[in-house]
Amino acid sequence: MNENEQQRRQAIALFRYGLIADLLHLNERSRGLYAKLREKAAATYTIPGSRRTHVAAETLRHWLKQYREGGFEGLLPAVRSDRGRSRALPQAVADALLELKEQHPQHSVPMLIRAARDGGRVPAELHLPRSTVHRLFSRHGLMRRKDGNQEDPRDRRRFAFAHAGELWMSDVMHGPKVTDAHSGTRRKTYLIAFLDDATRVIPYCAFTLAENTETFFPVFKQALLRRGVPLRLYVDNGANFRSQQLALVCAKLGITLIHARPCQPQGKGKLERWFRTVRAQFLQRVAEADLQSLDSLNKKLWAWVEGEYHHTPHRSLEEHTPLECWAQRAEQVRMIDPMLDLEALFLFEAKRRVERDRTVSLNGVLYEVDAALVGERVLLRYDPVAPASRGVEVWHAGEFRGRARVVDAYANCFVKRQPLSRTVHSDTPAAAPRGVGLPLRKLRRNDEQK
Repeated sequence: MNENEQQRRQAIALFRYGLIADLLHLNERSRGLYAKLREKAAATYTIPGSRRTHVAAETLRHWLKQYREGGFEGLLPAVRSDRGRSRALPQAVADALLELKEQHPQHSVPMLIRAARDGGRVPAELHLPRSTVHRLFSRHGLMRRKDGNQEDPRDRRRFAFAHAGELWMSDVMHGPKVTDAHSGTRRKTYLIAFLDDATRVIPYCAFTLAENTETFFPVFKQALLRRGVPLRLYVDNGANFRSQQLALVCAKLGITLIHARPCQPQGKGKLERWFRTVRAQFLQRVAEADLQSLDSLNKKLWAWVEGEYHHTPHRSLEEHTPLECWAQRAEQVRMIDPMLDLEALFLFEAKRRVERDRTVSLNGVLYEVDAALVGERVLLRYDPVAPASRGVEVWHAGEFRGRARVVDAYANCFVKRQPLSRTVHSDTPAAAPRGVGLPLRKLRRNDEQK
């Protein structure tokens, strides 16, 4: 085990101990312990090595038991038994295994691995554990019992909405690497896509350089402008889909936001199937010239969606094309209200306190606001993908107080300060150097007189 791994395990154990330290003296069955557990479970944390922000009460109880039985060492996370071997499968290998499983659903996992190796679809040097392949098949709902019944005994049924716009699905697929226009380096892309359940139309999709709320919103906005407002939006449990900002936007637009149950991707099977079509039909045609910029890749993607996919007969649509189904079933689609300010709706919000020098900090940039707001808490509304030079909206007590601009420290050297009062207090900032605040013409005249 290397030093970085040891430090990671210690950081996790320290975090766990920090949560249970004040609970060790309490009796296991005391009411005080129950109240403390509920209080800690409701709080938000920054958890080392995890994107989760909450810890369940039962998890805290389990950590208490581990510490009482094994001390601090009992809080260290377990070491992976497959350390040193990657658990991720190359996409080509995963697609090959899924195709074999669909062709031979009764074959066992070892038989399918052997068939893939014999067919040359799996490199000989690639380590392929059975458990990894089993998880792959389970995630796509392809594992069945010997009697033909599904492993999961829960009642699952095929569903399809009748009208366009009744349900959209959205998810993210890992894409190829492209050249970043700013840094010139190769960066991984993520395909954010929306699919209409009734018609299989893609309202909009685009490759981005990150998988977060800032990149999700522009794609969502374009989908709304092109195909109207859906009644429901079915998404995963990723951080970008669990953001408060997305919930707020959907609430203002009258969209019911539905999150899939954890570890149950079957509900988004139609979108997962479309991603496989993208890999098999689109990515195979992408040339090196298309990967020189993100714009080039997205132009080629949208040309394929509009020029080929939307005009291809679909088996689940009784051999109709997605566009034909949209034309037949789009009479109930809600279009964007012309009076709605969609740009303002998608603005992010952040609260800040105005410093004594009239500035607020946002994403590492200093902005200058009205001097009357010094010491007040203000609400900043901004577009995260817009340049800082565009400024941000400043709101106070529910009223718009103008746009804050990026601080120009050099220009402020020549701005004449207006004293707030004649009384000098001990905490008053020092006066500007002599000459600061005078016009340049007057400064030159003083120099000539000297």
